[in-house]
Amino acid sequence: MDVTTTDSEDTMSVQGKAIIVTGASSGIGMATVQRLAEHGARIVFGARREDKLEELAGLLPSGRYAYAATDVSNFDDVQHLVDLSVERFGKVDALFNNAGIMPLSTLSEGKRDDWQRMLQTNIMGLLNGISAVLPVMHRQGYGHILATGSMAGYNLYPGAAVYCGTKFAERAIMEGLRREEHGNGIKTTYVAPGMVDTQLYESIGDEARSQEVVSAWHEHNHSLTPDDIARFVEFAIAAPERMVINEVSIRPLAED
Repeated sequence: MDVTTTDSEDTMSVQGKAIIVTGASSGIGMATVQRLAEHGARIVFGARREDKLEELAGLLPSGRYAYAATDVSNFDDVQHLVDLSVERFGKVDALFNNAGIMPLSTLSEGKRDDWQRMLQTNIMGLLNGISAVLPVMHRQGYGHILATGSMAGYNLYPGAAVYCGTKFAERAIMEGLRREEHGNGIKTTYVAPGMVDTQLYESIGDEARSQEVVSAWHEHNHSLTPDDIARFVEFAIAAPERMVINEVSIRPLAED
C-alpha cells in the first residue's frame, strides 16, 4: 500500500520517522519492520530471539535500523530500545508495542505459570513500553504509541479467559493513555486483529489444541497475513498530524 498522497499539506508518509517495533522476530512485527523500512522509516526493533533479529537486519537497508535482544517483560530491555532510537536517530516518532503470547487453557487446568507469563508479556510489556517512551515524547511534544490487541479484547472464548483478560486490559490501558496524553500531542492506536497467520499460535502451549485451532481457521480460509496488519500500522503512523485512529478491528472477510 502506497500511503503517499499528492496534496503537499497532507502527504502521508513514514519517510524519515524513527519507529520502534517490539515482537519483531516473526509475524506482524517482522512484516511491519520490513514495510516501514521499505518506505523510508528508521527502525529500532527487538525481540527475544536474537538470531531472528540478525536475519531480519540482513533484509533491511544499511544505516536505517538498530536492534537489540528484548524481553518486553524486562523494563531495562525496553528502555534500551528507546535509548537506541534517541542515540541513533535523535527521536522516537512512534512505538509499536507488538510483542505478545497466547498460551490457552481452561481456568480449571490451573496453569498459573502460563498465566503469569501472559501477564508479564502482554500487560507489563505494554506498560514497560509506555513508561520508557513517554518521557522522550513529552520532551519532543509529540509521538505515537500503538499496541497490537486482539478481537479477544472484545469477546470472551472458553479456554481463553486469561488471554482475553490480558487483551481487555491492554484495550483499557490504551484508552486511559489516550485520555491522559492526547493534550500532550501524543497519539494512541489500539489495533485489534482477528485471525492472522503468524507464529503466535505456537505459544498456545498445548500442541493438540494449537493444531485444532490453526487447522480450523485454515480450513475456512479465516486468516489475514502479517502484512495486512503491517499495512494498517504504516497508514496509522503516516496519517496527518491532526488525525489519529485510536482503535480499529481488522478481520478476515470470511470471519464470523
